[in-house]
Amino acid sequence: MRQQSMHFAARVGDRLADVKLQANLKKAKGKFVDMRAAAVREFDADAAACAAAAGRDDAVTFAALRDAGAAIRSKVIDDLDLWLEIFEAKAKASGATVLWARNGEEVCAHTIEIARRHGISKAIKSKSMLSEEADLNAALSAAGVQPVETDLGEYILQIAGNEPPSHIIAPVIHKTLDEVADLFAREHGKPRKTDIPALTREAREALRAHFLSAGMGISGGNFLIAETGGVALVTNEGNGRMVTTLPNVHVVITGIEKILPTLEDLATLLRLLPRSATGQTISNYVSLLTGTKGAADPDGPEHLYFILVDNGRSSLLEDDFRAMLRCIRCGACMNHCPVYQTIGGHAYGWVYPGPMGSVLTPLFTGIERALDLPQASTLCNQCGSVCPVKIPLPQLLRTLRERQVTRQLRPRSERFGLKVWAWLAQRPALYARAASYFARYLGWLAGGEDRIRVFALAPQWTAGRDLPAPQGKTFRERWAAERGR
Repeated sequence: MRQQSMHFAARVGDRLADVKLQANLKKAKGKFVDMRAAAVREFDADAAACAAAAGRDDAVTFAALRDAGAAIRSKVIDDLDLWLEIFEAKAKASGATVLWARNGEEVCAHTIEIARRHGISKAIKSKSMLSEEADLNAALSAAGVQPVETDLGEYILQIAGNEPPSHIIAPVIHKTLDEVADLFAREHGKPRKTDIPALTREAREALRAHFLSAGMGISGGNFLIAETGGVALVTNEGNGRMVTTLPNVHVVITGIEKILPTLEDLATLLRLLPRSATGQTISNYVSLLTGTKGAADPDGPEHLYFILVDNGRSSLLEDDFRAMLRCIRCGACMNHCPVYQTIGGHAYGWVYPGPMGSVLTPLFTGIERALDLPQASTLCNQCGSVCPVKIPLPQLLRTLRERQVTRQLRPRSERFGLKVWAWLAQRPALYARAASYFARYLGWLAGGEDRIRVFALAPQWTAGRDLPAPQGKTFRERWAAERGR
């Protein structure tokens, strides 16, 4: 997927002006937020009821479950090389081949080589955001291998002209039912339908021939299990199982950080992931895939490959952003982010949108190529407060902002303003006097109204919003007056 994060500001303007997109985002806004909140309340209520029935008062709350999930992920990251070695040995013992990829180019090279080795001309795909990082579909097509997306959302985007996803778990959240109906009628040559079950059946009928004729299935992996050498896939569509069991060749492409030590650890993370992502107690399908097809097995691949991808991940192990490797790609941070809810995912210009993308994109592709993303946050901590593995996203965004200033990547005027503010902040008396003058200036600028329509020092900021006007006094002055009473 071609990165366009350096054009973030212009892309945001386009998205804000897109009436249809804004209507779609408004309709979707809060859906996953409400579902997660209900799932958390239900979890806590059920846990309390179970504890009471057993005569205990130590119910495991969802907050405690988040602590446990964060601890498991941190345990892995602390000894990542060890767990990867254990996984590799177990996977090989079960008949799989383990390959390593430093970057997207090596992911493509490995996958194409596997396809050529087995004479593959068509590959069906499911659940692989990392293939977007590697731009795998374009590489397969160029090598003469037809890639077919089978997740319904990704399939819609593919037939729409290979659009990128706008959300990691709801990739077509930006499209309306009517848009999908028009697309299917044009692509499939059948009468236009607007009934959702009829549309999904039509997609199933179109994809069935691909399932039966593809020689290779490509999937991602929600988690790799070191204890078994297998992969766990969490989906709400049955296509994932068809991709991983029908073709003779199954290729799993996933990041090196996705590993878990044991199946017991997986059970803990599976209590967090669906509740955080979609508000479900559990997904429709949880698949544990280990090894190749045995003599008594009715289905399954005869060849299983794991491509374990770095692509910038190992560089975070000794960095301030180590906690970002705990991410389990649930999407909760973007679901709750007021910025994402307003502009959608495409504005971010790369694979991962929202708060997680505002951290990952600069780290994986270069901070100078995504200068605006760390600024695309109110730092309200909605994202950090719902992250199932407790990643301090606002702190990481602030650290990226600091690095931009240190490397002089921010505009000179902005850096000068920060220096002036820092100088004043170290001189409380002078700061108080300057704040008093500035508050009165803003009050004058409002002209007696409660809003400042145009702020001369930041005209772009007030071009799309009004700045609330102060009451002519600083907080300190008002506090002193209140205490004086």
